[in-house]
Amino acid sequence: MIIPPYKEAGDVRLAACSLPKEEEYQTSDSMDVEKWPEIEKAATEKRRELVLQGSSVDKRISSNGGLAPSIYSLTLLNYLEVSQCPNLTEIHEDIQHLVNLQSLILCRNKLASIPNVIGNLKSLKVLDLSVNNLTVLPDGITQLKELNTLNVSCNSLEVLPEGLSQCTKLSTINISRNQMAELPADLYSEQLDLLSSLVASDNSIQELSGRIHKLSALKVLDLSNNKLSEIPSDLSDCPKLKEIHFKGNKLNDKRLEKMVNGCQTKSILDYLRGKGRSRHGEGGGDTDGGRSADKKKRQHQTKKKERVTEEEDEVEELNKMVVRVLHVSDAPTAITVKVSAEVKDVRPYLVCCIVRGMNLKAGNSLKRFLMAQTKLHDDLCGKRTIATIATHDVQLLKSPLTYDVRPPTQLKVVPLGRKEMTAVELVRLLHLEADELRKQKKRQNVTGLHKYLQLLQGKPLYPCLVDAEGHVISFPPITNSEKTKIKKTTKELFLEVTSDTSLQTCKDIMDALIVKMAELNKFTAEHQEDGGSGGEGGGPAEPLETSSQLIIQQVRTVDQDGNLKVVYPSKTDLSKDISNLTVVW
Repeated sequence: MIIPPYKEAGDVRLAACSLPKEEEYQTSDSMDVEKWPEIEKAATEKRRELVLQGSSVDKRISSNGGLAPSIYSLTLLNYLEVSQCPNLTEIHEDIQHLVNLQSLILCRNKLASIPNVIGNLKSLKVLDLSVNNLTVLPDGITQLKELNTLNVSCNSLEVLPEGLSQCTKLSTINISRNQMAELPADLYSEQLDLLSSLVASDNSIQELSGRIHKLSALKVLDLSNNKLSEIPSDLSDCPKLKEIHFKGNKLNDKRLEKMVNGCQTKSILDYLRGKGRSRHGEGGGDTDGGRSADKKKRQHQTKKKERVTEEEDEVEELNKMVVRVLHVSDAPTAITVKVSAEVKDVRPYLVCCIVRGMNLKAGNSLKRFLMAQTKLHDDLCGKRTIATIATHDVQLLKSPLTYDVRPPTQLKVVPLGRKEMTAVELVRLLHLEADELRKQKKRQNVTGLHKYLQLLQGKPLYPCLVDAEGHVISFPPITNSEKTKIKKTTKELFLEVTSDTSLQTCKDIMDALIVKMAELNKFTAEHQEDGGSGGEGGGPAEPLETSSQLIIQQVRTVDQDGNLKVVYPSKTDLSKDISNLTVVW
């Protein structure tokens, strides 16, 4: 059934109950279809997925006063996304009619509230309300028994609804970048025995309860940039914990504060575990009076000296994370990227740089780097909808490079792991692959692939980075080319970040990428991993470099007349909240 537009004051249109079904559909059809062909197509083809995204949809929402009411009649939908629409400020209660929804993505809008009836969507597994204007969440969320993923990051929330422990299938919670002063007591529950990732960075959280150990499946905990003064030793009792982030908190234990700014998770957990043991061992009493006091004093002085020595060692360890910036004027063969005027209306923002000193040959270092890039794409880059990272082997580049646009039928690229094809063929193929993944019954979450594919929808020209021979080496946000793919033998990397959001977004993500590269390189240098496969021709492996210092060579982007647009890194880059990184200019 297609629900007709809501009856307003003075509206003389017939109510839904007075229309036969066929006439009712035609009435809604005549009023909505011209503006919302996607809804009509989803209805006539009985589609299970619908994505409404971007400026064209936002304009219709503005002129229509909201989403077309007929969207709430698409009861077959199991995936609905409405995103990047600043004029979307509310969702009507008729959302409750979409009882088959498994994924509801309402990110990057201006939603001020969510109706409580969302609790009636009993099949919902993924709920993404990130980057909105929410100040409160409805209690109805706690009734979503199948909920697996909850993302409410980048809002203005001060509390979470009590009762989240009723959502016993929760695996991922992201509440970062809000205004929360505490985590609800209900969150430290043994019932949440599937919760593996809790991200609550950039809030005002003052305390982490020792009951955190009750989250037996917890693997990732991010409480960076909060107001914590203590980290409970009970955290070390989380059996599966692999990754913790507490950077940006002013801890009372200064040694621990240094560790969270620079050490690996295992070191921190070992330290917390030791603190826990020492605390439980205190309080036995002593009858020897003064002798015991003297003994304790000597022990205290000895421990103090040991602590100072350890802190000095830690500072020395932290200083190994060094990034040295090579000015573009100091590199006579520096790569320059020329930006065509046409990209302004397609994907206008680009920053690039070259990185030397990254050891990709050792052990699993290449694999770790690629995994880190994927994580950045999923998190900071918003599944590539905010920005996209591409990496290239400098030795395989033929400069100068041009950031340009081409018609989809004329843009030819050799995608990673595939044969050469046009952009039209590639996008069509990726759509088919995304649809196939969604249909797999065992998947609890849909791939992020469909999200960034939508960014190109309806565009007559596609962005691309082209080398001196006219070959496309990057097709953002979709893929970069097999021709310039990095390998274990790669010694110099050309990094590229593009976005249609802002230039600062590109810079922030490039900053984060370089910091992560420095951390990975430090890890590789410290662990002295074996190269594994030996040298070429079956000979002995080359000795691995142990330095963790990275050299970042600036890259300029210029317009068609050669006027400077941006150079990265500049003096203002790589400078925000990176206390464990030393940048040498």
